[in-house]
Amino acid sequence: MIDDMEKTLRPVDTPMPQFPSKVITLKDGQKMVMRQIGREEIPSLLPHVEPLIHLERDFYNIVASRLYAELLGYSTYRVQDEYVIVGQIDGELAAIVNGRIVNPEVGTSYHTFTLKRGLRIGALAFATKMEYHFDYLNQKEVLVVAESPIGFRRWMEEYKLVKRFHIPHELGGCQSWALTKELYNNVKSTLVLGTRPVPADLLAKAKAAILAPKDPPKP
Repeated sequence: MIDDMEKTLRPVDTPMPQFPSKVITLKDGQKMVMRQIGREEIPSLLPHVEPLIHLERDFYNIVASRLYAELLGYSTYRVQDEYVIVGQIDGELAAIVNGRIVNPEVGTSYHTFTLKRGLRIGALAFATKMEYHFDYLNQKEVLVVAESPIGFRRWMEEYKLVKRFHIPHELGGCQSWALTKELYNNVKSTLVLGTRPVPADLLAKAKAAILAPKDPPKP
């Protein structure tokens, strides 16, 4: 039960279709399950994000800080229409992506957070996020910014994003860029990977617990 004041503070979420879980075979043969999680699983993510708030390498500190706040905002009903998708390998957390819908036609990308480096997991997770926006939310474009040179090369250059510099991005910083439906379709066959349905044993292991990564990013 929530009181009337709390009801006033909470935004009213727009009904959104659930992202259908999928499994991606990584270049080393490991299987990564990508699945959407609800508010009830956010507390199990926070302990894995918090240590990276203090890692200055590759701008992990600013990205982890903002992501931590976004996850709290989602779990406490202080952000409207946000979603969170995680990537897990044998239950271990490998990636987190989040964003939200601005309106029925436009989405905004918040963060793509990689906890296991060297397997293009970040690129695969970002592509999964775009898959959700375009193939399941049926949006026309997604607003994107980058907080690091790595992000700029992966998103702006690899996807050939178009400038939307007249639109302020919710994260602040540099101006918005956009992935349009047309640009997404141009790269979908090569960048959006994974198969469905996820084998029952893999999905069950992922849902059982979000485990700490064995080799998280280090200074």
